[in-house]
Amino acid sequence: MSRNKLSRRSTLLGFGASLFTPVVLSAQSTDAFPSQEAPISQQPPVKRNISSFQQQSWQDHFDELGVGCLLADVASRAVHYWGGDGETFRLYPSSVPMSEELTKRGYTKVVRKAKNPTWTPTPSMRERDPSLPVRMAGGVGNPLGSRGMYLSWPAYLVHGTHDTRKIGRQSSSGCIGLYNQHVEELYELVKVGTQVRIL
Repeated sequence: MSRNKLSRRSTLLGFGASLFTPVVLSAQSTDAFPSQEAPISQQPPVKRNISSFQQQSWQDHFDELGVGCLLADVASRAVHYWGGDGETFRLYPSSVPMSEELTKRGYTKVVRKAKNPTWTPTPSMRERDPSLPVRMAGGVGNPLGSRGMYLSWPAYLVHGTHDTRKIGRQSSSGCIGLYNQHVEELYELVKVGTQVRIL
């Protein structure tokens, strides 16, 4: 008889806890990300974890490895890197452009690299937001993060970010962004002349 009471009590407590859990979870999650991100609502849902990354092979995108290949997959918000040695491979979550109009797709290459790069907003960026500075030296607060790899397309980079909320989101004005620790690792691997495809 006492086993039935204990069993009933456990069941009621478990049921009560399950009703309370969604309230706690929703309260914890409301501040996790900015409340407005209009472009994402117009896109199909994408999971923000490694299971959403699509497996890629460099042979599907490049004729040869050369000194290395870098693929920025805008749909799955990931950067794939294959080293020229044929063995090195890295996969990183990334930020992507805020809209399709800001997304440049196609083939390019890394033409220059910089540590703590200086940021110079483009005229169109300053037109959209007149409060932007004309130029910002590298360091904390600079939107290019700790490393930048410049592409042959003017004003397009693969770079870091100090704002970690941007990774996995549509948050850039055209560039591909990485966590600083990831871009620092990639920076050491990527050589000038590395082939790049924005897909």
